[in-house]
Amino acid sequence: MINWMKYRWLYLLISGTVLIAGIFSMVKWGFKFGIDFTGGIVAEYKIKSGETKIFRYSPAESSEAEKTRSQFRSQGAIEIRFENVGPSIGPELIKKTVIALTVSASLILLWVAYQFKSIKFGISATLATLHDSLVLLGMFSLFGHFFGAEVDFLFVTAMLTILSFSVHDTIVVYDRIRESQKKFSGNIYELANKALSETMVRSLNNSFTIMFMLIALILMGGETVKWFSVALLVGTISGTYSSPFVAVPILVTWDEIQKKFKKN
Repeated sequence: MINWMKYRWLYLLISGTVLIAGIFSMVKWGFKFGIDFTGGIVAEYKIKSGETKIFRYSPAESSEAEKTRSQFRSQGAIEIRFENVGPSIGPELIKKTVIALTVSASLILLWVAYQFKSIKFGISATLATLHDSLVLLGMFSLFGHFFGAEVDFLFVTAMLTILSFSVHDTIVVYDRIRESQKKFSGNIYELANKALSETMVRSLNNSFTIMFMLIALILMGGETVKWFSVALLVGTISGTYSSPFVAVPILVTWDEIQKKFKKN
């Protein structure tokens, strides 16, 4: 049996490095918001090769949009649409989304704590979920600065999707730890190693099938779903990593610290 918990400091160091880089990017560069947040102009053209080009402009870039429009028209491209759109995600919707996330995270914490008869399980699972949220936000801040990735309605959808994926994987590992506690003697350190050894292959196989599909969408799905697929891919990788290498190490470390305090 592999001693997974022997290297938990390394797992947490990797997570900490990614989180620090993301938080630095969010503080320094922020996000590049799409027209779902800001409003603007959406232009779509079909060129002679049959390829479709989609452009999005902020309200301040209307002159650039008209310039591009003239260029495509002169080249014989077909204008599919050229329209002004208002922001579909306003401050009120953002506020409600944050409230909904807070409520759902609290309910997840309470439900996991109730099912596993320990608040440690609930808080550890919630911290792993928070980890995945911050990783995705930080990565998209970096992608926005270096590659022009925009935070839009599809990004919000992807973020909500990966949260459920992360919790699902964590509960699978926690459930195996709970089963082992009933059947075998040993501390949670040993039971965590056993649980990870039993679930790792299954989790990886499950995640790889999702990753292969998302990579195919990124490469061949077109510009419309490219960054949505990237967000899902980042979330899938982070969720696959955080369940065994964030949620479980936090649980094991917490249990060990608690026992030391009880002894003292």
